Amino acid sequence: KIVCYVFAVAHPVLATAEEGVASTMILTDLPTELLEYILCFPILNHIDISNVSCCCKRLHDVCHGSGKVWGHQYKLRWPRLQKLYRQNESYDWLKEFKTRHMVCLQIQRTVVSISKRFFAEVPCIGQVLGDSFAEIESLGAPEHFCEDELLSILNSDRRKRLTLKYYAKKILYFLRQQKVLRSLKAFLERPPEEQLALEGAVLVDQYCNPLADVTLESISVQIDDITDKVKKYLRVKNASHPSLRTGQVEDLELQRQVICALNAVLYDQLQYKGNECDYYNPLNSYIHQVVLRRTGIPISLSVLYMTLARKLGVLLEPVNFPNHFLLRWCQRQTSDDIYDYIYVDAFGKGKQLTARECEYLIRQQVTAEYYGSISTTELLLRMVGNLLNIGKRGEGNEKSYQLLRDSLDLYLTIDPDNVQYLLLQARLYFHLGIWPEKVLDILQHIQALDPSQHGAVGYLVQHTLEHIQHKRHPMEPDVKRRSAPEHSQVQYSVGLIMKHKRSGYNCVIYGWDPKCMMSQEWITTMRVHQLTSGANQPFYNVLVQDGTCRYAAQENLEPHSAPLEIAHPEVGRYFSEFAGTHYVSNEELQTRYPEDMVETQSTVQELYEAHLLSSGHLAEPSADHQTVGP
Repeated sequence: KIVCYVFAVAHPVLATAEEGVASTMILTDLPTELLEYILCFPILNHIDISNVSCCCKRLHDVCHGSGKVWGHQYKLRWPRLQKLYRQNESYDWLKEFKTRHMVCLQIQRTVVSISKRFFAEVPCIGQVLGDSFAEIESLGAPEHFCEDELLSILNSDRRKRLTLKYYAKKILYFLRQQKVLRSLKAFLERPPEEQLALEGAVLVDQYCNPLADVTLESISVQIDDITDKVKKYLRVKNASHPSLRTGQVEDLELQRQVICALNAVLYDQLQYKGNECDYYNPLNSYIHQVVLRRTGIPISLSVLYMTLARKLGVLLEPVNFPNHFLLRWCQRQTSDDIYDYIYVDAFGKGKQLTARECEYLIRQQVTAEYYGSISTTELLLRMVGNLLNIGKRGEGNEKSYQLLRDSLDLYLTIDPDNVQYLLLQARLYFHLGIWPEKVLDILQHIQALDPSQHGAVGYLVQHTLEHIQHKRHPMEPDVKRRSAPEHSQVQYSVGLIMKHKRSGYNCVIYGWDPKCMMSQEWITTMRVHQLTSGANQPFYNVLVQDGTCRYAAQENLEPHSAPLEIAHPEVGRYFSEFAGTHYVSNEELQTRYPEDMVETQSTVQELYEAHLLSSGHLAEPSADHQTVGP
């Protein structure tokens, strides 16, 4: 009937047909090309096409014959995937549609199941995939189908399906990281001369920022643009310079002209500079951010500088100098003498230094070995090592732990037998209470590499086994009912958007205790005894707008007069939706606080009515308006 309706609108001459069956009979007599055109109308979805194909053999053949109808449905539903198909090739679009749809259903089920099983602990997405995602991988579906479905979830209504988005984001993060690791391993297996520093730096960037749109192609385009600017500058100085054509520049003076032109464009025109004010910001190590922000640290700026010089025909070599990464430029054809080199400081606007001046730069003497060139692998180890040290310097929050985990993964991919970092990785996982089976694998590897680590390994093995045993007998979730006598002092409920009276921050409640449950040390450090009711009052777990999680006393909180969304990365772990005035708890949080949602809605309603009264939009009831009974 839908098809008849569409056809009737397009062709009024047939609109006089009184019965759908009669119209269908007329439709079957139409040319196949016209029927395909009708079936590709935008108002028809895949269910409509399936129903139409069941009407008769003629319509079934039209729907499934050339593939045009199902190809249209596929492109309509998953437009992002079109770039993966060649226009001139034929595809079984019904099969593609079914496979993509099956992936959709499987991922939805998997993401929902993750929330139920990992709500009570720190989610380790590697463990999640080990346990849950195996069934998706067993489908044998193309990886891009899985990624596209996860992106579809993430791009849906920003206020709804928050829990689904929370875990979809984690799975997408993991999937892309695994893809980068495969690329990195393939990169490391190439001959050294084929390992370009820029490509390695991009892989490091992609692994640490898997949700960003970072590609070697896009960064290469930007670098080509800088190269063209240098050539334009160089053409004014020397119209016949060999860098304007392809090939290596052999003459030392011509090389010097390239370096001078590069410095003029990069530092004077484009205003690139070393980031001295915010040196330990991890963004300084990500090549796409270096190009975007035009600032970085010595090693990242050196990768950019070295890449540009190479494109202009000048070979510069990376130097793993202590505390300050450098490039070296040979003043002879070949030489092992450190004094035959000029050392370029990309962090210092391309300043050219002698070997002696390099020591002045770091204020210490070093041996000749530190002036030697290094491989791309060694360069990547130093780059990742910088990120690792930044993660160690972090404040112990989720962001610094993530950076530490990512940089350890990268480092151990490049140098898998580094006992020091293997032990650090095992301790990190143990500290976070995640992936105990992985911890045991790491510890076993350490023991095989270095038996002298037996003491540290034995301690971690014992406690990891205890953790695994504990997980096999999980405790029942702690259910807190507001109606219980011991909870009579609890005024607020999960999902309410609050404001801290003293600190002024905005937050949302995701848990509460009838009194402070923190250690005595924490109570003393936070000066809880200075509060009017001290520790003997309800305390609330809150997600704060700035991305932190805090434990706030009841007397310091008040409902927000103008509720707003809380941009916290963990919101989706606890809530399924932002309802405009409050957050709706997901199933797992409602299990733990079964009576809170009713209380939250009641509180919000009272606040809303009070706001209307104060603004004059709602009249108070008076005696004149009271209803009198019969």
